[in-house]
This record gives sequence, structure tokens and C-alpha cells, in this order.
Amino acid sequence: MTLSAGDLITVDFPGVTGIKRRPAVVLSSDIYHATRPDIMIGLITSQTTALGATDYVLLDWSAAGLRVASVFRSFIVTLPRSTNLISIGHLSDRDWRGVCKAVKVALAALD
Repeated sequence: MTLSAGDLITVDFPGVTGIKRRPAVVLSSDIYHATRPDIMIGLITSQTTALGATDYVLLDWSAAGLRVASVFRSFIVTLPRSTNLISIGHLSDRDWRGVCKAVKVALAALD
């Protein structure tokens, strides 16, 4: 499966309380994928309360293939691409820009 930044997938996501199948967004670039066997992803959640500066409310969630209103949360994980990844859609340009801004706030190295 070829994946690009902004693609939405479902994956067994390691979380604070264990592993749960959930949607995620691909954060890593095509250049990264060309030389690495892994993929960087960020959490998508339907928990739309208690938002922080590193979260982004997706505006075009339905068109992207999500079933319910959702939020990108800067909970970033690197997983092998051999993980059971299922493609479900792609973020709109405006949602991708919002996700990138949230990641920039989360990572001090991007200041």
C-alpha cells in the first residue's frame, strides 16, 4: 500500500490504556517513506471536548472518510508499514494545514 502525508488509515494504535483500532493520519512524507520501513502517524479521535493547543478539529471529516465528527490530536507514533493499515480516505487541504499547525505547536524543534 502506498501512503502519503494526509492519508487517513485505521490501525491498532498504542494508547495510554492499551491498544485500540482507530483512525489515524499519515504524517510522514514521501521522502521519509522512500528510505524508511516505518510510518509516522497521528491520532484521530471522536472526543471533541477538552481540546488543547496541539489539537485540531477536522472540518471536512465526512468527506475524508470518517464516520463521526473528529479531532486530530498530536499523539504521534511511529509504526512499521507492515502493520495492518487500512486506507479510509484523505484530509482536505484546509484540514491538512490545520494538522500541520497543531504538529508545529507540539514539536518545539519546529519553532
